[in-house]
Amino acid sequence: MPKMKTHKSAAKRFKRRKSGGIARARTPQAHYLTKKSSKRKRHMRQQGTISAADKRRVERMLGV
Repeated sequence: MPKMKTHKSAAKRFKRRKSGGIARARTPQAHYLTKKSSKRKRHMRQQGTISAADKRRVERMLGV
């Protein structure tokens, strides 16, 4: 049976953490930044974690 290929777009969006969780970027930080507060923009730079419901699906895409 051949090896499973990594879903490349998922590999660019998600990173595996040492603790076993999967990190993701926060979303609305691309445009319309003038109306958002500095605090809100600063918190959007930090990474979030995917939910437990999505973890299995993302792990399959990453080939973990």
